[in-house]
Amino acid sequence: MSLFEDTNPRALKELLAEVHVRSTVLPDFQRDFVWEPGATQELIVSIASNYPAGSILRVRDAKRVFAAREFEGAAPLGKEKHTFLVLDGQQRLTSLYQAFYGLGEHRYFLDLRKLSDGADFDESIFHVRASTRRAKANEDFEMQAAELLLPLSVLRGGAGGFGQWGRRIARQLADKERIALEDALDAIEEKWIRVIDDYHFPVVTLSDQTQPDALCTIFETLNRTGVKLSVFELLTARFWPENLKLRAMWEKALAAHPVIAEFEVDPYYVLQAISLAQTRKAPSCKRSDVLNMTAADITEWWDKVVLGLARGLEILRDDCKVILPKWLPYQTMLPPLAAILARAGTPKNAEAGVQREKLKQWFWCAVFGQVYEGAPNSKSAKDVVEIVPWLAEGDAPESVAAFRFDPRALRDVTPRQRAIYRGAICLILGLGARDFHTQAVITGKLMADEGIDDHHVFPAAYLERLGVSQSRRRDCVLNRTLIDRTTNQMISDRAPSDYLSEIRRTRGFPFDAVLSSHGLPAEEGSPLLRDDYEPFLEWRQARLWREIELLTGASEPADLELAGRDDR
Repeated sequence: MSLFEDTNPRALKELLAEVHVRSTVLPDFQRDFVWEPGATQELIVSIASNYPAGSILRVRDAKRVFAAREFEGAAPLGKEKHTFLVLDGQQRLTSLYQAFYGLGEHRYFLDLRKLSDGADFDESIFHVRASTRRAKANEDFEMQAAELLLPLSVLRGGAGGFGQWGRRIARQLADKERIALEDALDAIEEKWIRVIDDYHFPVVTLSDQTQPDALCTIFETLNRTGVKLSVFELLTARFWPENLKLRAMWEKALAAHPVIAEFEVDPYYVLQAISLAQTRKAPSCKRSDVLNMTAADITEWWDKVVLGLARGLEILRDDCKVILPKWLPYQTMLPPLAAILARAGTPKNAEAGVQREKLKQWFWCAVFGQVYEGAPNSKSAKDVVEIVPWLAEGDAPESVAAFRFDPRALRDVTPRQRAIYRGAICLILGLGARDFHTQAVITGKLMADEGIDDHHVFPAAYLERLGVSQSRRRDCVLNRTLIDRTTNQMISDRAPSDYLSEIRRTRGFPFDAVLSSHGLPAEEGSPLLRDDYEPFLEWRQARLWREIELLTGASEPADLELAGRDDR
């Protein structure tokens, strides 16, 4: 008897509809949805470009071998009777389901005006946190009509939803404008919307006779294996006949610059940086431009880019306190950083210090301004063009000059908003954060030795007992700092005043200095020592905002967030 029921392609919209009605669900042991919004955006770009995006593996779940649960964002499974369990494809299906159904923590939009003006799809798609004022404003149809912003949720039912949405806008216009808009929307529909509407995933369906032990083995294998398609390997093969040995060059670069190995840099980023650094055409690091580079391009720029990458990583590690690769906010910042330093070189005088300060300011502005959250390839090219002359006393790049940040956003930033969350942790490290156990300044080595990781200041279980029900509010970065394993076990679910008093009683321990090094209030009667959560959030928001102002050069907070929510 065959293990397979069928191996047919299935339309994306049908797969998502099955997720929505809960006929397709997940085994309860599957890990939670962990993708950051930038990864979702990249997947949508691939689908709109009709690129392969992997396959889906599911089983017809007649035996009910495993406990099941709904996809994140779908209605509770309850007593609904499902048909399929997804074994491989959870993250992709969840991200697409939330994007096309307007669910989850982010909302996705297409700037149709940009598309009609000839911009690429990846430059026209963007996302915003669902709780922000901007997201709420973009839900208003009049705003959508005025700005030609299409919520991706309009496409949940396919191209028909796009047509209805477009006709509703066009009906508001005079004949000449209406015809022009309809023509523009027809072109967008033909080039992009119908591709999304017609997109199919290869789906392998295991039969309902598949034995439980076979399912367990399959699932274990899927989670242990998998090979990422590498442009670097493609170019390695292409340039081998020209005696350009990319693999050997990469191994030599890792040996010469250990910091590159420490940060586990993908060698593809070096190729992207070369594509940005070369001067024979406009900087670009899109996949097609990287694949079209010549051996001469690589030979000319390889050493300069590798050196620029190493110098850039040293600045991030030593000055911006990105002390481990897990805390790097945007991997996609590495190609432009390496290209900028390759082009600009290193001054032989005090100008080197000025250059370093500017690059640090750019890093913090890009992180807290979320510059690389969408269309990173386009942002990379723009930054290279603007930052190189800035380092030579030119005007500040847009990513710095236009920086805006609303400190209230920190109340919404959880580990899921990886870039800005990681940036905030690096900011705390930059305050000189010291270990609660040894009181030593936290380094990468100490993190490994003492099991230091990001944990709650007010324990989540303690806040639940207080009635703080929203996990987002409990998990926000304002309530997180770096705590060693021993101290975290001691904290357990205790009130801050309880566990901090125990630490404070330790004779000779510099309690106030250690708390302050984490940007935490140490003075007697502080909201932390009174177990007063809301005033604590306000205090720490103000403290971290002061540091962001200093690092970015911002002069005042922006009004970007939606105020007055009931977050309990």
